[in-house]
Amino acid sequence: MSGITIYEFDALVPSVPGFSETEGLRGVPPTVFNWLELQCLRTAEQGEAAWLRLTQRRGRRSVQVTSFVGVIRAPDGYQIEVLPKVGKAIGGGDKEARQLLIEMLRCLGGFRHIQTDSAKLAAARMPLLEVFIGEFLRSVEHIVKRGLRSDYTSRQGNLFALRGKLLVSQHLHQNLCRADRFFTEHDEFSTNRPENRLLHSALRCALLLSASQANQQLARELCFVFADVPLSSHFGQDFQRVRLDRGMGHYADALAWARLILEERSPLTGTGRNRAPSLLFPMEAVFEAFVAKHLAKQLAQPFTLKTQARSFSLVRHQEQNWFRLKPDLLVRELVSDKLVLDTKWKLIDSTRANGADKYGLSQADFYQLHAYGHSYLDSAGDVVLIYPKTDTFSKPLDVFNFPKATGLRLWVLPFCLRERTLVIPKDAPFAANFNRALAAAVQGRKFESPKLTESALT
Repeated sequence: MSGITIYEFDALVPSVPGFSETEGLRGVPPTVFNWLELQCLRTAEQGEAAWLRLTQRRGRRSVQVTSFVGVIRAPDGYQIEVLPKVGKAIGGGDKEARQLLIEMLRCLGGFRHIQTDSAKLAAARMPLLEVFIGEFLRSVEHIVKRGLRSDYTSRQGNLFALRGKLLVSQHLHQNLCRADRFFTEHDEFSTNRPENRLLHSALRCALLLSASQANQQLARELCFVFADVPLSSHFGQDFQRVRLDRGMGHYADALAWARLILEERSPLTGTGRNRAPSLLFPMEAVFEAFVAKHLAKQLAQPFTLKTQARSFSLVRHQEQNWFRLKPDLLVRELVSDKLVLDTKWKLIDSTRANGADKYGLSQADFYQLHAYGHSYLDSAGDVVLIYPKTDTFSKPLDVFNFPKATGLRLWVLPFCLRERTLVIPKDAPFAANFNRALAAAVQGRKFESPKLTESALT
């Protein structure tokens, strides 16, 4: 199965004779390009998240991926793997960018079942879709080793022997002239239960999706174990019937993967006349979840981190609150708001301060933080914009002051993806809110991560 690996915001054009690829511009088969164009038009028409957009490069029609990462799979099986752009900026290559993405995905609520130790090893030699399928197969293999769970299910049938309860009405209707038959309802203890039906169906889908010989072999072996379990005829109803009660806890991870595979929930899917599963993740949400998880560990007591606060609105109209102010992160001390933080998945350059560049910062983001500071901090305190740390943005920028709000300051700080910590300036008033040992590690001491190489994530 063929495919390519690209980065966020790379553009794709039809690969025709005479076309030469350049950085940020890649070629795909014309049939795949036509399908991608249809996806652009469909998302624009239906008002969905724009994971692709139409553009023009070198005088040719092209489609550009936006800030979504993961796997796009065309109906003919052609795969486009989209990796985080920070991998290109830091020069770590596809392998390191893929490992970083897997680490970050674990922080999303629905993907904590990704086991990074095995996924990290797999990421070195296979694309993301195969990594995900491999994780699903390993979770099912874990269930098989512990034994498939059986349950009592109610069954009706016209049997030669009386078993269970005789259904008189149906019996008279079907067996008025058959004294050797009994129409009964009885309970049968078998592996035919919703959880096993869903796993069997997901295994069949994984077998079709995977191009890895190892994954296909494992999928066939597991399908053989589920041979006596029928396929699910209605995924939605079976997921509603799932019961992870006593003795079923080890099914949780596999069923989470099965839901992802069968319902294509993460979070976009190429749909339309030709349906094709695509596992795409908005990097803004991935980065926010990653920062929230690790920043909470960096805080000192008694400070705590709150995500997606919704305490205030921008205006009030006709006794109603309009336009909720929802900062990504809020540092609190007991019931008092101390620090407002917002994450931005964008590469900025601390050397480009002059002219229109302004480091690559957005004026709209500053307006947004000013509104947060006015409402949550009463225009007295500190608000923070957090960007990923790169070679061009390795240290905090000088503080920004709002002329009309003399007590409000705005900080632009890098978050180190390698060390998983926020780089905090020593002179910042809120520096004491954070664990000093961790802060010192970020500001000076080198730390060798056992999972990610320094060349990839410094």
